[in-house]
Amino acid sequence: MKIMESKKIQEKAYLEKLKNGLTIVIIPKQTTRKKYVIWGTHFGSIDNHFRMPGSGEEVFIPDGVAHFLEHKMFEQPNGTNSLDTLMALGVDANAYTTNDHTAYLFECTDHFEEALAELMDYVQHPYFTDENVEKEKGIIGQEIRMYDDDPGWQLYMNAMDCLYENNPIKIDIAGTVESISKIDKDVLYKCYQTFYHPSNMMMVLCGDFDPEKTLKMIESHLIEQPKQEEIQRFYPPKDEKIHKKEKVVSLEVSTPIFMIGILDPEEKENDSVKKHMAIEIALNILLGKSSPLYQKLYEEGNLSAQPDFDYEFSEQYAHILIASQSKNPRKVYEDFRHEVKKLQKNGITEEDFERCKKKLYGNYVTEYNNIDSIARMFLADWMKGNNSFEYIEGYDQITKEYVEEILKNKFQEDKMIISIVENTNENK
Repeated sequence: MKIMESKKIQEKAYLEKLKNGLTIVIIPKQTTRKKYVIWGTHFGSIDNHFRMPGSGEEVFIPDGVAHFLEHKMFEQPNGTNSLDTLMALGVDANAYTTNDHTAYLFECTDHFEEALAELMDYVQHPYFTDENVEKEKGIIGQEIRMYDDDPGWQLYMNAMDCLYENNPIKIDIAGTVESISKIDKDVLYKCYQTFYHPSNMMMVLCGDFDPEKTLKMIESHLIEQPKQEEIQRFYPPKDEKIHKKEKVVSLEVSTPIFMIGILDPEEKENDSVKKHMAIEIALNILLGKSSPLYQKLYEEGNLSAQPDFDYEFSEQYAHILIASQSKNPRKVYEDFRHEVKKLQKNGITEEDFERCKKKLYGNYVTEYNNIDSIARMFLADWMKGNNSFEYIEGYDQITKEYVEEILKNKFQEDKMIISIVENTNENK
């Protein structure tokens, strides 16, 4: 197996790409008895238009299929549910769907071999019928209606609507009640056959593992499949400008919440990891807990909580997000834009740069304390074409000058939007 290593934090990952195309990464952690396994496919909510390998059929699917398929994978022909089977073993199991991938996972200390066998059985043997698909529509419909009333989710989706006009990231991961009504077993099987081929999947294992022994165990449970050509996916052209400047809705919240978004319309760059790190440093300098702007807003009572920062990116989309609570979101937005302009003009101090850079490194290092964080991180980064160790090993390449360049190029006011969820009672 190929060994990937981060000498800075003394961590190793063992990588193997099997003949059928499946990528396996094993990260041994001898300090724990726990074992964590996550098996992901590069199929998410944005993948709604593609050409099937082999047949060449061009397929358009309803919104929410990736999430619907995730729900249905646990059901077995004998009437059992693999999630229940895993739970009965004392194994903590789950699954989730994102914009760009779907994942199935479990964590355990005992019964690993039985749990792995069950995971690999249900992921490789889908079972869809007209009856069980129709039944699932009601269950997922309830989930969709629940998210319609969720302030945090509405805040995010409205931010996406402001940032993008045509991008499929605007699609709700679960779809809509109307879109899932168009899903049938044939649609699910087409998507399964296209996206659940081993060459489009990755398995990450972290914890108390012997890499070679574990690899043989995985291989023993894989079913043989013919090679598959690369999946051709179709996406609309990338948005070069924002769709709208703001969106405000009223829901039951104790304090208004807001999300500032900044569109990054450029194509994915070769050094996306370096850019990601520089953006995180810039955000902490601008509005991190130790920044003058945060202290000012907090003392004024205009910022109720430390903001959450995120940089979401793929080949199809890229944007910066800042989210928090405030009784006066527009004042925070105004002061933030003013602070950006000030730093763009005057530059950042060496002291602020070093402090925020060290904080970022500390955050990266602590992610390696938990086997679930490590495994999920490796899977998510792989879906973007990155190796997670690059964030640790590339840390020294980030300079103050590069962060200042990112501030000037990526924090443009005409690319900024704000999404706000106000308190319903305030408008009565």
